[in-house]
Amino acid sequence: MAENKKRHNVKLIVTRVLAIILLIVGLALIFNKQIRNYLITQNQNSAMTTISKKKVEQNQKKKGMFDFKKVKEVDFSQVAKSRRQKDVYVIGALAIPDVNMRLPICLGMSDDAMTTGGGTMRPDQKMGKGNYPIAGHYMTTKGILFSPLEDVKKGELVYLTNMKRVFTYKIYMKKKVNPYAVYLVDNTNKPIVTLITCADGGVNRWAVRGNLIKTQAANKTNLKVFNIK
Repeated sequence: MAENKKRHNVKLIVTRVLAIILLIVGLALIFNKQIRNYLITQNQNSAMTTISKKKVEQNQKKKGMFDFKKVKEVDFSQVAKSRRQKDVYVIGALAIPDVNMRLPICLGMSDDAMTTGGGTMRPDQKMGKGNYPIAGHYMTTKGILFSPLEDVKKGELVYLTNMKRVFTYKIYMKKKVNPYAVYLVDNTNKPIVTLITCADGGVNRWAVRGNLIKTQAANKTNLKVFNIK
């Protein structure tokens, strides 16, 4: 009797543990999107609150990933992995106040970089000189990563900073292009910014361009546009 009771208790414990595990897995599947978006937001905020002139200078010497073919869609496991931020080198910040878009700019387009902010698209690009292209994931949830880009309008301002200077660009182009419009990444003689994200469920791309209209030394006042303290 005692042995049977012991076996029954063990089975009961195992059953309860399995039920709890299944419940947790079920909840994770149900709230997968919400958890993923929360983690992405945390990545963004963490990078923006820890950015500094010294870190930017150090990260600019790192080696980024610039192979467009290796950029994957955002999934939960990828975002969870990026929380360790082993491959995120923040080299600046981006702000478009009219659509409440404020993000870190990361070196290259690694998975970790692209689930944290916008990624630079050429190893030789420099803010304020020639074409400065930045790519970012479009998320169906508004306000995350490059999703606000869909709502920008011509004439609105784009701000970039490398923590030494603040560069102000005025948007003059917004259009949909096919995924093979690689000319948007090429350098130019004219100082411009190019922002690229998915459109139409990934079939096309949004391409936004702005002309450089002002360059200022970075200070506490003009860095407020990025919510950098």
